[in-house]
Amino acid sequence: MGRRNNTNVSDFILVGLTDSEEIRVVLFNLFLLIYLITVLGNAGMIVIIRLDLQLHTPMYFFLSHLSFIDLSYSTVIAPNTLENLLTSNKHIPYGSCFTQMYFFIFFVAIESFLLSSMAYDRCVAISKPLQYPVIMSADLCCSFVIASYVGGFIDSTVTVVGMSTLHFCNSNVIHHFFCDTSPILALSCTDTSNVEIIIFILAGSTLVASLIIVSVSYVPILSTILKIKSTAGKRKAFSTCASHLVGVTIFYASMIFTYLKPSKSYSLGKDQVASVFYTIVIPMLNPLIYSLRNKEVKNAFIRVMQKRGNNILECKVSVYGVFPATDSFVFQDVIFDN
Repeated sequence: MGRRNNTNVSDFILVGLTDSEEIRVVLFNLFLLIYLITVLGNAGMIVIIRLDLQLHTPMYFFLSHLSFIDLSYSTVIAPNTLENLLTSNKHIPYGSCFTQMYFFIFFVAIESFLLSSMAYDRCVAISKPLQYPVIMSADLCCSFVIASYVGGFIDSTVTVVGMSTLHFCNSNVIHHFFCDTSPILALSCTDTSNVEIIIFILAGSTLVASLIIVSVSYVPILSTILKIKSTAGKRKAFSTCASHLVGVTIFYASMIFTYLKPSKSYSLGKDQVASVFYTIVIPMLNPLIYSLRNKEVKNAFIRVMQKRGNNILECKVSVYGVFPATDSFVFQDVIFDN
């Protein structure tokens, strides 16, 4: 953001989704409900996974981080969007705009890497179940997560540094509901070709590479499922894969549609619809797709509630006993069970 002194813009104006007062009220209530579900769903998943020892497996280790990322990048966008829908003040300071952009890119890039890590985990669990405890060790799982955060840091830092070199001298009106790269590139009065190339390379390498890993991982998964003799087993396995693939497809399709194209092809209506999916809807859907329909999670929730209830009745609640410590994963059957 070091080039801010070279621009006449001190703040931006977020146009938002609509000018209609009636539609804004409807969208506010809808987005508020979605955000509350997002917070409760993802925060609840993190707590349940942390408290229940039986969920201390690689799959739920990745899932807890995915829930944290979904909660984080939804919080980066949703509160500001709700404020803009409810009030007439649509101004956002220059620094706040670029900060929002930075953390949004940071968390979305991490989610892309986590999804590919989870796909690999599913691939090993289903195609090589006997070797799964050895392959998906605690060290490897932690390495995947750390690499995801490092990748997100690199993507967001390079992108925002490149964006901060742009000049904004003619208009400060962003035709979007949050500070995203495409509408800001379209707003710049200087040549954006170099920045577009940087964004295209970063977004392309992140999204396409992780999507390829997900796709390749599902080849042995589907092959193994087809070999299952039980019709009920096939139906259950296909149902699980279908739910997972729906979430992955929506996420990658909306991200690729938005970012892997030149800024001159930016379309307000189409890009906003895609943006609503991956900024507001996807973080709400992920707990439902990956966890809340899973019997292991439901049983873990019941166990946690019973344990807390017993502790309250016995007056033996201990601050040090809330978070059980474990130095290793508990390996067990990790196939989704609907």
